[in-house]
Amino acid sequence: MEYWDIYDEFKNKTGKVLKRGDKLNDDEYHLVTNAWIKNSKGEFLITQRSSTKAHPLMWECTGGSAVLGEDTYMAAIREAKEELGVDISNAPYKFIGSTKRYYPNCPDILDVYLFDFDCDISNVSIQEEEVNDVMWASSDKIRELYDNNMFEANAYFEDIVFGGNNE
Repeated sequence: MEYWDIYDEFKNKTGKVLKRGDKLNDDEYHLVTNAWIKNSKGEFLITQRSSTKAHPLMWECTGGSAVLGEDTYMAAIREAKEELGVDISNAPYKFIGSTKRYYPNCPDILDVYLFDFDCDISNVSIQEEEVNDVMWASSDKIRELYDNNMFEANAYFEDIVFGGNNE
């Protein structure tokens, strides 16, 4: 069972812990992370969601919820290891930004990171419950997927993939 620390709107821990799936109040938040992984060719390591998850078979960057005791940076590293079998803990990274999002009964604060990391795609080991497929994709490929409603874009998507934050 997964447990979350609960935060206020200013990202301060409230001292409350919640089991994943339990309802949050409108003024309570849990932490979520996006880990964009970019190689030295300027390509992004993107994943296709499992067919059994919400938004099935959509492409996205790696991410997920921070669990009890984790910050979003630690969660990004854990999610990359769990979902892709890659260790980005020593990779150079940039914190891109943070945003509050409202979902009924489950508001969150999303923190977005960009990691510089090279690996051979054949060394990626996907977690089949979470990920159906993986690929290195150029900005143009991601734009094509997005334009065809096949890419799940979150906060800072345009800045990371097409803007100046991915230097």
